[in-house]
Amino acid sequence: MKSHINLSVIVLLTCFASVCTAHEIAAPAAVLSIAMMTASDTANTPSFPYFAEITGDDVYIRTGPGTGFYRCGKFQKGDKIQVVNSQYTWSEIIPPAGSFSWISMQYVKPDTDDQTVGTITGDNVRVWAGSDYVRPENSTKMQVKLNKGDKVKLLGEQLGDFYKIAPPPGANLWVSTELTKPITSLIGISPRLAIAPGVDLTGSTDLMADANTASMESISEPGEIPMTVAESQLERFYALQKQLDAEQAKAMSQQDYTSIKEALLEIANNDQAGKAARYATATIKKVEDFELALEVSKTVKLQNEQLKKTMDGIDKTRSTKLLEVKDMGKYAVIGVLENFMTYGPGHYRIVDESGVTICTAFPGEQASGRNFDALIGKKVGLIGKIEPYKQTAGALVRFNEVVGLE
Repeated sequence: MKSHINLSVIVLLTCFASVCTAHEIAAPAAVLSIAMMTASDTANTPSFPYFAEITGDDVYIRTGPGTGFYRCGKFQKGDKIQVVNSQYTWSEIIPPAGSFSWISMQYVKPDTDDQTVGTITGDNVRVWAGSDYVRPENSTKMQVKLNKGDKVKLLGEQLGDFYKIAPPPGANLWVSTELTKPITSLIGISPRLAIAPGVDLTGSTDLMADANTASMESISEPGEIPMTVAESQLERFYALQKQLDAEQAKAMSQQDYTSIKEALLEIANNDQAGKAARYATATIKKVEDFELALEVSKTVKLQNEQLKKTMDGIDKTRSTKLLEVKDMGKYAVIGVLENFMTYGPGHYRIVDESGVTICTAFPGEQASGRNFDALIGKKVGLIGKIEPYKQTAGALVRFNEVVGLE
C-alpha cells in the first residue's frame, strides 16, 4: 500500500513540474517564475534546470558523465553552476566562463566585418569539446552538430585545422553531482529566464515583486545569475589574458606590459577574487619574465650600437694612419728601423725623427730569413706593400728590400 502511495506522489509531482516548465517557457523573459514546491522537495529533488554551487576544491569539469571523459577545467569551492540535466551521479551543466569548443575551419566562414563571428557553411558539422589538455584533432567528445547558416562566436585562436569557438547552445559539460549542492534560495527560478541584477536571491519572500520593479535595461542575459566578485574578477582575468597574448604577438620593440601587470596585481591583491587571484599571481611571474626578456633585448641592442660605433672609429683611425704613411717614390716608407718584438720575432717598426711610430714592418717572401741587424737604429727606406694592420690599428709594410739611407 505504501509503495502505491509513493508512486502516486511521484506521478503528481512529475505532472506538476511539467505544467510549471510550460508556464516558464510561455512567460516574458523579464519575469521570475517560482515553482510551488515544499521545503523538502526543494532541498532533495529540484526540477531542472536549477542553480547549484561546488562543495570542494579542484573539482574537474568533464566532457561527459564519467571519469573516462577527458577533463576540460576545474571548479573551486563556492563556484556557481547551472544544472540542466543529470545522468547517474553526474550533472550536466551550462559551460562556465572560459570554456571553449573546437570546430573544423573547413566549414566556417568568418564575417568580413566582424572577425569574432563565423557562419557555418555545411550541414551536420560537428562541434568538439575543448580542453587545454587535449589537442583538437585528438578530441573525442562531440557536443552538438550545427547546420548551414548557424552562427558561432570565434575566440580568435586556431590550432591545426580547427577554430576555437565559444560553446554553442547545447554544448554542455559535466561535473560530479556528489560535489555539488543545490542553492535552495534559487530552486524554482528558471535559469532560462532573466534575473535582474541587484535582486536579493538569498531567500526574499518578495522576490517576484523585486524582479518586476527592476528596469528592463538592467536585466541580465538569459541563463545568467548575478556575478559574484570572484566571478567578475575571473572574467576580467580572462580578458587580460587575451591582451597579454596580443601584446606578445607584437615586435619586441613595441611590447609594453605595464598596464596589464598593474591590472593583474589588482586582481592578485583582491581578497574576494578567489581563483582569479591565484591565476593572476601565476601570470604576473610570466609577465615579469617577459619584461626581463625585453630588458635583455634592449641591453644587447645598446651594446651592439656601441660596438658598431667603436668599430667605425677604429676603421676611421686605420684609414687615417694609412694616409699618414706617404709613398716616397720607390719606397713604401722612410724612417728609422727598430726591432719590434711585441707581436713576435721578425717584426720591426719604422719611427720618425722624434721616435713616433710611423708603421709596423714585416719581411715579405723575398726578405724572409735575412738579417737586418746592421740597419737597426739607422734611417732606411722600405720597398714593399702597405696594408692595414689589425694588431695596432695602423699600417703594416710588408717589405722585400731594406735600403740604408745614411
